[in-house]
Amino acid sequence: MFQENEARRVFFWREKLGPRLILFLILSLFLVFGLRLWYLQIYKGDYFARQSEDNRQRRLALYAPRGRILDRDDRLLAINEPSYSLAIVREDCKDIGQTLSKISRRTGVPLQDIRENYELGKKRVKPFNNQVIIPDISFSQLAHIQGHAQHLPGVHIVVRPRRHYVAPEALSHVLGYVAQADERELITDTELSPGDNVGKQGLEAVLEQRLRGDKGLKQLEVDAVGRIIREETLVSPRPGEDVRLSLDLELQRKVYETMQGKAGGVAVMNPDNGQLLALVSSPGYDSNSFVRGLSSKKWKEMINDPRHPLQNRCIQSTYPPGSVFKLVVSACGLMLGELKPDKEIYCSGKYKLGRRVFRCWKKRGHGRVDFERSLIESCDVYYYKLGEELGVDRLSDFTRECGFGEKTGIALPYENSGLIPDRAWKREKYGEPWQGGETLNMSIGQGSVLVTPLQVARYVSALLNGGWLYRPALILSREKLDPEKIPVDAKVRNMITRTMIKTVEEPHGTAWRLRTPDATIGGKTGTAQVIKLMEKHEDKDLEEIPYRFRDHAWMASFGVKGDKRYVVVVMVEHGGHGGSGAGPIVKKIYDFLFSEKE
Repeated sequence: MFQENEARRVFFWREKLGPRLILFLILSLFLVFGLRLWYLQIYKGDYFARQSEDNRQRRLALYAPRGRILDRDDRLLAINEPSYSLAIVREDCKDIGQTLSKISRRTGVPLQDIRENYELGKKRVKPFNNQVIIPDISFSQLAHIQGHAQHLPGVHIVVRPRRHYVAPEALSHVLGYVAQADERELITDTELSPGDNVGKQGLEAVLEQRLRGDKGLKQLEVDAVGRIIREETLVSPRPGEDVRLSLDLELQRKVYETMQGKAGGVAVMNPDNGQLLALVSSPGYDSNSFVRGLSSKKWKEMINDPRHPLQNRCIQSTYPPGSVFKLVVSACGLMLGELKPDKEIYCSGKYKLGRRVFRCWKKRGHGRVDFERSLIESCDVYYYKLGEELGVDRLSDFTRECGFGEKTGIALPYENSGLIPDRAWKREKYGEPWQGGETLNMSIGQGSVLVTPLQVARYVSALLNGGWLYRPALILSREKLDPEKIPVDAKVRNMITRTMIKTVEEPHGTAWRLRTPDATIGGKTGTAQVIKLMEKHEDKDLEEIPYRFRDHAWMASFGVKGDKRYVVVVMVEHGGHGGSGAGPIVKKIYDFLFSEKE
Protein backbone atom coordinates (compact mmCIF):
# COMPACT_ATOMS: atom_id res chain seq x y z
CA MET A 1 0.00 0.00 0.00
CA PHE A 2 2.81 2.41 0.98
CA GLN A 3 4.66 1.73 -2.23
CA GLU A 4 1.53 2.35 -4.26
CA ASN A 5 0.98 5.82 -2.65
CA GLU A 6 4.61 6.78 -3.14
CA ALA A 7 4.38 5.84 -6.79
CA ARG A 8 1.29 8.02 -7.18
CA ARG A 9 3.05 11.06 -5.62
CA VAL A 10 6.04 10.64 -7.88
CA PHE A 11 3.78 10.28 -10.89
CA PHE A 12 1.86 13.44 -9.88
CA TRP A 13 5.06 15.43 -9.48
CA ARG A 14 6.60 14.23 -12.72
CA GLU A 15 3.56 14.37 -14.90
CA LYS A 16 1.54 17.28 -13.61
CA LEU A 17 3.10 19.61 -10.94
CA GLY A 18 6.72 19.51 -12.13
CA PRO A 19 6.15 20.77 -15.67
CA ARG A 20 3.79 23.44 -14.43
CA LEU A 21 6.31 24.67 -11.86
CA ILE A 22 9.08 24.75 -14.42
CA LEU A 23 6.81 26.62 -16.81
CA PHE A 24 5.96 29.10 -14.04
CA LEU A 25 9.62 29.67 -13.26
CA ILE A 26 10.43 30.19 -16.94
CA LEU A 27 7.55 32.63 -17.35
CA SER A 28 8.60 34.50 -14.19
CA LEU A 29 12.16 34.76 -15.45
CA PHE A 30 10.97 36.14 -18.79
CA LEU A 31 8.70 38.53 -16.92
CA VAL A 32 11.61 39.81 -14.83
CA PHE A 33 13.74 40.23 -17.94
CA GLY A 34 10.87 41.92 -19.72
CA LEU A 35 10.22 44.33 -16.84
CA ARG A 36 13.91 45.11 -16.62
CA LEU A 37 14.14 45.72 -20.34
CA TRP A 38 11.03 47.94 -20.14
CA TYR A 39 12.58 49.87 -17.24
CA LEU A 40 15.90 50.38 -19.01
CA GLN A 41 14.69 50.96 -22.56
CA ILE A 42 11.37 52.70 -22.07
CA TYR A 43 11.01 54.15 -18.59
CA LYS A 44 14.70 55.24 -18.29
CA GLY A 45 15.43 55.16 -22.01
CA ASP A 46 15.80 58.92 -22.42
CA TYR A 47 18.09 59.17 -19.40
CA PHE A 48 20.45 56.42 -20.56
CA ALA A 49 20.36 57.75 -24.11
CA ARG A 50 21.59 61.08 -22.81
CA GLN A 51 24.25 59.37 -20.73
CA SER A 52 25.41 57.42 -23.76
CA GLU A 53 25.44 60.57 -25.87
CA ASP A 54 27.45 62.38 -23.19
CA ASN A 55 30.02 59.59 -23.28
CA ARG A 56 30.29 60.04 -27.02
CA GLN A 57 29.83 63.83 -27.24
CA ARG A 58 31.20 66.55 -24.99
CA ARG A 59 30.40 70.22 -24.91
CA LEU A 60 33.08 72.76 -24.06
CA ALA A 61 32.91 76.51 -23.47
CA LEU A 62 34.48 78.85 -25.99
CA TYR A 63 35.87 81.82 -24.09
CA ALA A 64 34.87 85.29 -25.26
CA PRO A 65 37.59 87.95 -25.68
CA ARG A 66 37.20 90.66 -23.06
CA GLY A 67 36.34 94.09 -24.45
CA ARG A 68 39.36 96.30 -25.14
CA ILE A 69 39.95 99.57 -23.30
CA LEU A 70 41.28 102.49 -25.35
CA ASP A 71 42.31 106.08 -24.59
CA ARG A 72 40.75 109.19 -26.13
CA ASP A 73 42.95 108.85 -29.25
CA ASP A 74 42.19 105.13 -29.69
CA ARG A 75 45.51 103.99 -28.23
CA LEU A 76 45.16 100.58 -26.60
CA LEU A 77 45.25 100.46 -22.81
CA ALA A 78 43.95 96.95 -22.10
CA ILE A 79 44.07 94.16 -24.67
CA ASN A 80 43.83 90.37 -24.86
CA GLU A 81 46.57 87.89 -25.65
CA PRO A 82 46.50 84.08 -25.90
CA SER A 83 47.11 82.20 -22.70
CA TYR A 84 47.15 78.57 -21.70
CA SER A 85 45.34 76.88 -18.84
CA LEU A 86 45.63 73.32 -17.61
CA ALA A 87 42.42 71.31 -17.20
CA ILE A 88 41.44 67.74 -16.43
CA VAL A 89 38.48 65.58 -17.41
CA ARG A 90 37.77 63.62 -14.23
CA GLU A 91 36.05 60.82 -16.12
CA ASP A 92 39.30 60.08 -17.99
CA CYS A 93 41.51 60.14 -14.88
CA LYS A 94 41.73 56.76 -13.16
CA ASP A 95 43.57 58.17 -10.13
CA ILE A 96 42.80 61.87 -9.49
CA GLY A 97 45.22 62.20 -6.57
CA GLN A 98 48.12 60.71 -8.49
CA THR A 99 47.32 62.86 -11.55
CA LEU A 100 47.29 66.05 -9.48
CA SER A 101 50.62 65.12 -7.90
CA LYS A 102 52.17 64.50 -11.33
CA ILE A 103 50.89 67.87 -12.56
CA SER A 104 52.40 69.61 -9.53
CA ARG A 105 55.79 67.98 -10.10
CA ARG A 106 55.86 68.76 -13.81
CA THR A 107 54.67 72.39 -13.55
CA GLY A 108 56.21 73.45 -10.23
CA VAL A 109 52.82 74.71 -9.00
CA PRO A 110 52.27 73.84 -5.30
CA LEU A 111 50.07 70.77 -4.92
CA GLN A 112 47.95 72.59 -2.32
CA ASP A 113 47.00 75.30 -4.84
CA ILE A 114 46.09 72.67 -7.46
CA ARG A 115 43.96 70.75 -4.97
CA GLU A 116 42.16 73.93 -3.89
CA ASN A 117 41.26 74.71 -7.50
CA TYR A 118 40.20 71.10 -8.03
CA GLU A 119 37.88 71.13 -5.00
CA LEU A 120 36.50 74.53 -5.99
CA GLY A 121 35.51 73.35 -9.46
CA LYS A 122 34.52 69.73 -8.72
CA LYS A 123 31.03 70.74 -7.62
CA ARG A 124 30.33 72.86 -10.69
CA VAL A 125 31.94 71.00 -13.61
CA LYS A 126 30.60 67.72 -14.99
CA PRO A 127 33.01 64.76 -14.86
CA PHE A 128 33.22 64.59 -18.66
CA ASN A 129 33.98 68.33 -19.14
CA ASN A 130 37.24 70.23 -18.80
CA GLN A 131 37.85 71.48 -15.27
CA VAL A 132 40.53 74.19 -15.05
CA ILE A 133 42.98 73.49 -12.24
CA ILE A 134 45.83 75.86 -13.23
CA PRO A 135 44.42 79.08 -14.78
CA ASP A 136 47.68 80.23 -16.35
CA ILE A 137 50.76 78.24 -17.34
CA SER A 138 53.90 79.41 -19.09
CA PHE A 139 55.00 78.18 -22.51
CA SER A 140 57.79 76.12 -20.95
CA GLN A 141 55.31 74.43 -18.60
CA LEU A 142 52.99 73.80 -21.55
CA ALA A 143 55.80 72.17 -23.54
CA HIS A 144 56.72 69.96 -20.59
CA ILE A 145 53.12 68.82 -20.14
CA GLN A 146 52.72 68.12 -23.84
CA GLY A 147 55.93 66.11 -23.87
CA HIS A 148 54.57 63.80 -21.16
CA ALA A 149 50.94 63.73 -22.30
CA GLN A 150 50.96 59.90 -22.52
CA HIS A 151 51.56 59.74 -18.75
CA LEU A 152 48.78 62.22 -17.96
CA PRO A 153 45.49 60.77 -19.26
CA GLY A 154 42.59 63.19 -18.99
CA VAL A 155 44.86 66.27 -18.79
CA HIS A 156 44.25 68.91 -21.46
CA ILE A 157 45.61 72.32 -22.49
CA VAL A 158 42.90 74.99 -22.81
CA VAL A 159 43.60 78.14 -24.85
CA ARG A 160 41.93 81.27 -23.49
CA PRO A 161 42.29 85.04 -23.95
CA ARG A 162 44.25 86.73 -21.15
CA ARG A 163 44.19 90.40 -20.17
CA HIS A 164 47.29 92.50 -20.77
CA TYR A 165 47.77 96.12 -19.68
CA VAL A 166 49.92 98.41 -21.82
CA ALA A 167 50.92 100.72 -18.95
CA PRO A 168 50.38 98.45 -15.95
CA GLU A 169 51.66 100.80 -13.23
CA ALA A 170 50.64 104.19 -14.61
CA LEU A 171 47.06 103.01 -15.15
CA SER A 172 46.80 100.55 -12.26
CA HIS A 173 44.42 102.60 -10.11
CA VAL A 174 42.16 103.60 -12.99
CA LEU A 175 41.86 100.32 -14.87
CA GLY A 176 42.32 98.01 -11.90
CA TYR A 177 42.86 94.39 -12.89
CA VAL A 178 41.16 91.04 -13.53
CA ALA A 179 41.88 87.90 -11.56
CA GLN A 180 40.43 84.44 -10.98
CA ALA A 181 36.86 84.44 -9.64
CA ASP A 182 36.62 83.40 -6.00
CA GLU A 183 34.02 81.24 -4.25
CA ARG A 184 31.67 84.14 -3.51
CA GLU A 185 31.73 85.38 -7.10
CA LEU A 186 31.09 81.88 -8.47
CA ILE A 187 28.06 81.54 -6.22
CA THR A 188 26.55 84.95 -6.98
CA ASP A 189 27.21 84.92 -10.74
CA THR A 190 25.93 81.77 -12.44
CA GLU A 191 27.59 82.69 -15.74
CA LEU A 192 31.04 82.18 -14.21
CA SER A 193 32.92 78.89 -14.15
CA PRO A 194 35.95 77.90 -12.06
CA GLY A 195 39.08 79.42 -13.54
CA ASP A 196 37.25 82.38 -15.10
CA ASN A 197 38.72 85.87 -14.64
CA VAL A 198 36.59 88.81 -13.49
CA GLY A 199 37.23 92.49 -12.82
CA LYS A 200 38.45 92.99 -9.26
CA GLN A 201 39.34 96.68 -9.09
CA GLY A 202 38.98 99.93 -11.02
CA LEU A 203 37.07 100.16 -14.29
CA GLU A 204 37.56 96.44 -14.86
CA ALA A 205 35.25 95.84 -11.89
CA VAL A 206 32.83 98.71 -12.56
CA LEU A 207 32.39 97.79 -16.25
CA GLU A 208 32.50 94.01 -15.77
CA GLN A 209 29.20 93.29 -17.54
CA ARG A 210 30.10 95.46 -20.54
CA LEU A 211 33.61 94.08 -20.88
CA ARG A 212 33.00 90.38 -20.23
CA GLY A 213 31.08 89.26 -23.33
CA ASP A 214 29.29 85.91 -23.67
CA LYS A 215 30.86 82.48 -23.93
CA GLY A 216 30.33 80.25 -26.94
CA LEU A 217 29.80 76.50 -27.10
CA LYS A 218 31.73 73.78 -28.93
CA GLN A 219 30.72 70.14 -29.29
CA LEU A 220 33.33 67.38 -29.49
CA GLU A 221 32.81 63.79 -30.60
CA VAL A 222 35.21 61.44 -28.82
CA ASP A 223 35.99 57.75 -28.89
CA ALA A 224 36.09 55.31 -25.99
CA VAL A 225 39.50 56.53 -24.79
CA GLY A 226 38.60 60.20 -25.03
CA ARG A 227 40.32 61.04 -28.33
CA ILE A 228 38.64 63.78 -30.35
CA ILE A 229 37.16 62.49 -33.60
CA ARG A 230 35.18 65.56 -34.69
CA GLU A 231 34.38 69.01 -33.35
CA GLU A 232 31.68 71.55 -34.16
CA THR A 233 30.98 75.10 -32.98
CA LEU A 234 27.39 75.31 -31.78
CA VAL A 235 27.41 78.92 -30.51
CA SER A 236 30.10 81.44 -31.38
CA PRO A 237 31.41 83.56 -28.46
CA ARG A 238 30.37 87.22 -28.35
CA PRO A 239 33.31 89.52 -27.54
CA GLY A 240 32.93 92.09 -24.80
CA GLU A 241 32.24 95.72 -25.63
CA ASP A 242 35.18 98.03 -26.31
CA VAL A 243 35.34 101.08 -24.04
CA ARG A 244 36.96 104.40 -24.93
CA LEU A 245 38.22 106.54 -22.06
CA SER A 246 38.77 110.28 -21.74
CA LEU A 247 42.35 109.65 -20.58
CA ASP A 248 45.39 110.49 -22.71
CA LEU A 249 47.86 107.61 -22.48
CA GLU A 250 50.95 109.71 -23.19
CA LEU A 251 49.93 112.31 -20.62
CA GLN A 252 49.15 109.60 -18.06
CA ARG A 253 52.61 108.11 -18.58
CA LYS A 254 54.26 111.52 -18.35
CA VAL A 255 52.51 112.36 -15.09
CA TYR A 256 53.37 108.99 -13.57
CA GLU A 257 56.98 109.40 -14.63
CA THR A 258 57.07 112.86 -13.02
CA MET A 259 55.74 111.41 -9.75
CA GLN A 260 58.37 108.66 -9.53
CA GLY A 261 59.85 108.38 -6.05
CA LYS A 262 56.95 110.34 -4.53
CA ALA A 263 53.66 109.38 -2.95
CA GLY A 264 50.62 111.37 -3.93
CA GLY A 265 47.87 112.00 -6.45
CA VAL A 266 47.49 114.04 -9.64
CA ALA A 267 44.30 114.99 -11.51
CA VAL A 268 44.31 116.67 -14.92
CA MET A 269 40.79 117.73 -15.93
CA ASN A 270 39.07 119.50 -18.78
CA PRO A 271 37.11 122.13 -16.82
CA ASP A 272 34.50 122.58 -19.55
CA ASN A 273 33.09 119.06 -19.39
CA GLY A 274 34.61 117.31 -16.37
CA GLN A 275 36.57 114.82 -18.47
CA LEU A 276 39.75 113.53 -16.87
CA LEU A 277 42.80 113.53 -19.13
CA ALA A 278 45.01 111.97 -16.47
CA LEU A 279 44.37 110.50 -13.05
CA VAL A 280 47.53 109.22 -11.38
CA SER A 281 48.14 107.77 -7.95
CA SER A 282 51.74 107.12 -6.99
CA PRO A 283 53.16 104.65 -6.27
CA GLY A 284 51.29 102.27 -8.55
CA TYR A 285 51.46 98.51 -8.85
CA ASP A 286 51.90 96.03 -11.70
CA SER A 287 48.33 95.10 -12.63
CA ASN A 288 49.60 92.40 -15.00
CA SER A 289 50.97 90.47 -12.03
CA PHE A 290 47.40 89.95 -10.76
CA VAL A 291 46.32 88.59 -14.14
CA ARG A 292 49.17 86.07 -14.17
CA GLY A 293 48.38 85.09 -10.60
CA LEU A 294 49.93 86.68 -7.53
CA SER A 295 51.53 84.40 -4.97
CA SER A 296 50.56 84.66 -1.32
CA LYS A 297 54.04 85.95 -0.51
CA LYS A 298 53.84 88.75 -3.10
CA TRP A 299 50.35 89.68 -1.94
CA LYS A 300 51.47 89.99 1.68
CA GLU A 301 54.44 92.10 0.62
CA MET A 302 52.13 94.41 -1.31
CA ILE A 303 49.55 94.94 1.43
CA ASN A 304 52.28 95.43 4.05
CA ASP A 305 54.21 97.92 1.91
CA PRO A 306 54.40 101.19 3.94
CA ARG A 307 53.92 103.15 0.69
CA HIS A 308 50.46 101.54 0.24
CA PRO A 309 50.63 101.05 -3.55
CA LEU A 310 47.09 99.66 -3.71
CA GLN A 311 45.62 102.92 -2.37
CA ASN A 312 44.17 105.30 -4.97
CA ARG A 313 45.32 108.57 -3.49
CA CYS A 314 43.23 110.67 -5.89
CA ILE A 315 39.89 109.44 -4.56
CA GLN A 316 40.47 107.18 -1.54
CA SER A 317 43.03 109.13 0.49
CA THR A 318 41.98 112.35 2.20
CA TYR A 319 44.24 115.17 3.32
CA PRO A 320 44.04 118.58 4.99
CA PRO A 321 43.94 120.97 2.01
CA GLY A 322 46.09 123.64 3.62
CA SER A 323 46.07 127.02 1.92
CA VAL A 324 44.36 125.62 -1.19
CA PHE A 325 41.22 125.83 0.96
CA LYS A 326 41.54 129.61 0.93
CA LEU A 327 40.02 129.50 -2.57
CA VAL A 328 36.82 128.29 -0.92
CA VAL A 329 36.98 130.49 2.19
CA SER A 330 37.58 133.66 0.15
CA ALA A 331 34.63 132.81 -2.14
CA CYS A 332 32.47 132.30 0.94
CA GLY A 333 33.56 135.66 2.41
CA LEU A 334 33.00 137.53 -0.86
CA MET A 335 29.58 135.99 -1.47
CA LEU A 336 28.35 136.55 2.09
CA GLY A 337 29.71 140.12 2.25
CA GLU A 338 32.17 139.49 5.09
CA LEU A 339 35.17 140.07 2.82
CA LYS A 340 35.65 143.49 1.25
CA PRO A 341 38.29 143.16 -1.51
CA ASP A 342 39.90 146.56 -0.86
CA LYS A 343 39.81 146.40 2.92
CA GLU A 344 43.23 145.87 4.48
CA ILE A 345 44.20 144.16 7.70
CA TYR A 346 47.57 144.16 9.40
CA CYS A 347 49.46 140.86 9.61
CA SER A 348 52.13 140.86 12.31
CA GLY A 349 52.71 137.13 11.95
CA LYS A 350 50.34 136.33 14.83
CA TYR A 351 46.60 136.33 15.50
CA LYS A 352 45.24 136.16 19.03
CA LEU A 353 41.98 134.46 19.99
CA GLY A 354 41.40 134.55 23.72
CA ARG A 355 44.62 133.33 25.29
CA ARG A 356 45.67 131.34 22.24
CA VAL A 357 48.02 132.69 19.59
CA PHE A 358 47.72 131.49 15.98
CA ARG A 359 50.74 132.06 13.79
CA CYS A 360 51.10 132.97 10.13
CA TRP A 361 53.48 130.89 8.03
CA LYS A 362 55.58 134.05 7.64
CA LYS A 363 56.92 134.67 11.13
CA ARG A 364 57.60 138.39 10.60
CA GLY A 365 54.18 138.91 9.10
CA HIS A 366 53.01 140.37 5.78
CA GLY A 367 52.21 143.88 6.98
CA ARG A 368 49.07 145.43 5.47
CA VAL A 369 47.20 142.91 3.35
CA ASP A 370 44.10 143.20 1.13
CA PHE A 371 42.22 140.36 -0.58
CA GLU A 372 44.52 140.03 -3.59
CA ARG A 373 47.69 140.03 -1.57
CA SER A 374 46.15 137.56 0.92
CA LEU A 375 45.86 134.97 -1.85
CA ILE A 376 49.01 135.89 -3.75
CA GLU A 377 51.21 135.57 -0.66
CA SER A 378 48.87 133.17 1.19
CA CYS A 379 48.59 135.19 4.39
CA ASP A 380 47.18 133.04 7.21
CA VAL A 381 46.28 135.94 9.53
CA TYR A 382 43.95 137.39 6.89
CA TYR A 383 41.97 134.11 6.82
CA TYR A 384 42.01 133.67 10.59
CA LYS A 385 40.12 136.93 10.84
CA LEU A 386 37.81 136.09 7.93
CA GLY A 387 37.06 132.65 9.36
CA GLU A 388 36.20 134.15 12.75
CA GLU A 389 33.78 136.59 11.08
CA LEU A 390 32.15 133.87 8.97
CA GLY A 391 31.75 131.30 11.74
CA VAL A 392 31.77 127.55 11.36
CA ASP A 393 28.08 127.22 10.47
CA ARG A 394 28.14 129.42 7.37
CA LEU A 395 31.59 128.23 6.35
CA SER A 396 30.79 124.51 6.54
CA ASP A 397 27.43 124.91 4.73
CA PHE A 398 29.03 126.92 1.92
CA THR A 399 31.90 124.46 1.56
CA ARG A 400 29.53 121.53 1.14
CA GLU A 401 27.66 123.43 -1.58
CA CYS A 402 30.99 123.66 -3.38
CA GLY A 403 31.24 119.88 -3.60
CA PHE A 404 33.36 119.08 -0.56
CA GLY A 405 32.36 116.56 2.08
CA GLU A 406 30.64 114.40 -0.55
CA LYS A 407 31.73 111.91 -3.20
CA THR A 408 32.33 113.28 -6.68
CA GLY A 409 30.57 110.27 -8.22
CA ILE A 410 33.48 109.18 -10.40
CA ALA A 411 33.03 105.69 -11.90
CA LEU A 412 35.61 104.06 -9.61
CA PRO A 413 34.99 102.01 -6.46
CA TYR A 414 35.71 102.95 -2.85
CA GLU A 415 35.71 106.74 -3.26
CA ASN A 416 36.07 108.71 -0.02
CA SER A 417 33.79 111.67 0.68
CA GLY A 418 36.29 113.54 2.84
CA LEU A 419 35.16 115.57 5.83
CA ILE A 420 33.82 119.09 6.39
CA PRO A 421 33.45 119.38 10.18
CA ASP A 422 30.76 121.35 11.99
CA ARG A 423 29.24 121.63 15.45
CA ALA A 424 27.04 118.53 15.10
CA TRP A 425 29.98 116.43 13.90
CA LYS A 426 32.14 117.53 16.85
CA ARG A 427 29.36 116.82 19.34
CA GLU A 428 28.64 113.38 17.88
CA LYS A 429 32.27 112.29 17.54
CA TYR A 430 33.82 113.72 20.68
CA GLY A 431 30.84 114.72 22.83
CA GLU A 432 32.26 118.24 23.09
CA PRO A 433 31.18 121.69 21.85
CA TRP A 434 32.86 123.39 18.89
CA GLN A 435 35.66 125.81 19.80
CA GLY A 436 36.52 129.11 18.14
CA GLY A 437 40.09 128.01 17.51
CA GLU A 438 38.80 125.15 15.39
CA THR A 439 37.12 127.67 13.09
CA LEU A 440 40.44 129.48 12.65
CA ASN A 441 42.23 126.24 11.81
CA MET A 442 39.47 125.35 9.37
CA SER A 443 39.78 128.72 7.62
CA ILE A 444 43.34 127.86 6.50
CA GLY A 445 42.54 124.25 5.59
CA GLN A 446 43.85 122.66 8.76
CA GLY A 447 42.20 120.98 11.72
CA SER A 448 39.66 118.31 10.82
CA VAL A 449 39.05 119.39 7.21
CA LEU A 450 39.81 116.53 4.80
CA VAL A 451 39.53 116.56 1.00
CA THR A 452 40.65 114.48 -1.97
CA PRO A 453 42.74 115.78 -4.90
CA LEU A 454 39.82 115.09 -7.25
CA GLN A 455 37.43 117.22 -5.17
CA VAL A 456 39.86 120.14 -5.44
CA ALA A 457 40.18 119.69 -9.22
CA ARG A 458 36.40 119.67 -9.53
CA TYR A 459 36.04 122.92 -7.58
CA VAL A 460 38.79 124.75 -9.50
CA SER A 461 37.12 123.62 -12.74
CA ALA A 462 33.86 125.17 -11.54
CA LEU A 463 35.64 128.52 -11.00
CA LEU A 464 36.53 128.48 -14.71
CA ASN A 465 33.52 126.98 -16.46
CA GLY A 466 30.69 129.19 -15.27
CA GLY A 467 30.24 127.68 -11.83
CA TRP A 468 29.33 124.11 -12.79
CA LEU A 469 30.38 121.07 -10.78
CA TYR A 470 30.46 118.10 -13.14
CA ARG A 471 30.77 114.49 -12.12
CA PRO A 472 34.34 113.60 -13.18
CA ALA A 473 34.19 111.52 -16.37
CA LEU A 474 36.54 108.69 -17.30
CA ILE A 475 34.49 107.23 -20.16
CA LEU A 476 34.61 109.42 -23.25
CA SER A 477 31.27 111.03 -24.05
CA ARG A 478 29.87 114.36 -25.15
CA GLU A 479 27.56 114.34 -22.17
CA LYS A 480 28.32 116.56 -19.18
CA LEU A 481 27.56 114.45 -16.15
CA ASP A 482 25.23 115.62 -13.35
CA PRO A 483 25.93 119.39 -13.44
CA GLU A 484 25.39 121.27 -10.18
CA LYS A 485 25.88 124.98 -9.62
CA ILE A 486 28.23 126.26 -6.93
CA PRO A 487 27.01 129.31 -4.93
CA VAL A 488 29.64 131.64 -6.44
CA ASP A 489 28.63 134.29 -8.97
CA ALA A 490 30.60 135.29 -12.07
CA LYS A 491 32.08 138.42 -10.49
CA VAL A 492 33.55 136.50 -7.55
CA ARG A 493 34.76 133.63 -9.73
CA ASN A 494 36.57 136.08 -12.03
CA MET A 495 38.07 137.89 -9.04
CA ILE A 496 39.48 134.65 -7.63
CA THR A 497 40.83 133.31 -10.96
CA ARG A 498 42.49 136.68 -11.76
CA THR A 499 44.19 136.57 -8.38
CA MET A 500 45.34 132.99 -9.02
CA ILE A 501 47.01 134.26 -12.22
CA LYS A 502 48.75 137.01 -10.26
CA THR A 503 49.90 134.37 -7.76
CA VAL A 504 51.93 132.91 -10.63
CA GLU A 505 53.00 136.11 -12.40
CA GLU A 506 53.85 138.51 -9.55
CA PRO A 507 57.31 138.38 -7.93
CA HIS A 508 56.04 137.52 -4.45
CA GLY A 509 53.44 135.02 -5.67
CA THR A 510 53.76 131.60 -4.03
CA ALA A 511 53.10 129.82 -7.36
CA TRP A 512 55.75 131.64 -9.42
CA ARG A 513 57.30 128.31 -10.50
CA LEU A 514 54.39 127.78 -12.88
CA ARG A 515 55.22 130.67 -15.22
CA THR A 516 54.99 129.39 -18.79
CA PRO A 517 55.69 131.41 -21.96
CA ASP A 518 52.70 131.98 -24.25
CA ALA A 519 50.28 130.47 -21.72
CA THR A 520 48.16 131.88 -18.91
CA ILE A 521 48.60 129.94 -15.69
CA GLY A 522 46.81 130.45 -12.41
CA GLY A 523 47.72 128.65 -9.23
CA LYS A 524 47.30 128.34 -5.48
CA THR A 525 49.82 126.60 -3.26
CA GLY A 526 49.01 124.70 -0.12
CA THR A 527 51.19 123.39 2.70
CA ALA A 528 49.20 121.06 4.92
CA GLN A 529 50.65 120.40 8.34
CA VAL A 530 50.57 116.71 9.22
CA ILE A 531 51.38 117.16 12.92
CA LYS A 532 52.55 120.08 14.99
CA LEU A 533 56.32 120.17 14.52
CA MET A 534 58.61 120.04 17.49
CA GLU A 535 60.73 123.17 17.87
CA LYS A 536 63.92 121.27 17.00
CA HIS A 537 62.53 120.63 13.48
CA GLU A 538 60.90 124.00 12.75
CA ASP A 539 63.87 125.78 11.17
CA LYS A 540 65.42 122.78 9.45
CA ASP A 541 65.53 122.05 5.74
CA LEU A 542 63.03 119.51 4.41
CA GLU A 543 65.62 116.75 4.03
CA GLU A 544 66.63 117.10 7.68
CA ILE A 545 63.07 116.51 8.96
CA PRO A 546 61.93 112.89 9.40
CA TYR A 547 59.70 111.90 6.48
CA ARG A 548 56.59 111.25 8.58
CA PHE A 549 56.81 114.75 10.11
CA ARG A 550 57.00 116.62 6.80
CA ASP A 551 54.06 118.66 5.57
CA HIS A 552 51.95 117.65 2.56
CA ALA A 553 52.50 119.78 -0.54
CA TRP A 554 49.54 120.99 -2.64
CA MET A 555 49.24 122.89 -5.90
CA ALA A 556 45.85 123.68 -7.45
CA SER A 557 46.09 125.32 -10.85
CA PHE A 558 44.61 125.99 -14.26
CA GLY A 559 46.28 126.69 -17.58
CA VAL A 560 44.95 128.37 -20.73
CA LYS A 561 46.53 128.54 -24.17
CA GLY A 562 44.42 129.34 -27.21
CA ASP A 563 41.24 127.30 -26.99
CA LYS A 564 42.81 124.73 -24.64
CA ARG A 565 42.03 124.88 -20.92
CA TYR A 566 43.22 122.48 -18.27
CA VAL A 567 42.97 122.12 -14.51
CA VAL A 568 45.93 120.41 -12.84
CA VAL A 569 45.92 119.52 -9.14
CA VAL A 570 48.90 117.84 -7.48
CA MET A 571 49.20 116.59 -3.91
CA VAL A 572 52.54 115.17 -2.72
CA GLU A 573 52.52 113.37 0.60
CA HIS A 574 55.17 114.77 2.95
CA GLY A 575 56.43 116.90 0.06
CA GLY A 576 57.08 119.99 2.17
CA HIS A 577 55.94 123.37 0.86
CA GLY A 578 53.37 123.51 -1.92
CA GLY A 579 55.44 125.75 -4.16
CA SER A 580 58.65 123.74 -3.96
CA GLY A 581 57.15 120.27 -3.39
CA ALA A 582 54.27 120.22 -5.88
CA GLY A 583 55.05 123.23 -8.08
CA PRO A 584 57.82 121.65 -10.22
CA ILE A 585 55.56 118.67 -10.98
CA VAL A 586 52.74 120.92 -12.16
CA LYS A 587 55.20 122.91 -14.29
CA LYS A 588 56.40 119.77 -16.07
CA ILE A 589 52.81 118.76 -16.79
CA TYR A 590 52.02 122.15 -18.37
CA ASP A 591 55.25 122.04 -20.37
CA PHE A 592 54.07 118.73 -21.80
CA LEU A 593 50.53 119.95 -22.43
CA PHE A 594 51.52 123.22 -24.09
CA SER A 595 54.68 122.26 -25.96
CA GLU A 596 55.46 118.59 -26.48
CA LYS A 597 51.78 117.66 -26.58
CA GLU A 598 51.02 120.23 -29.26
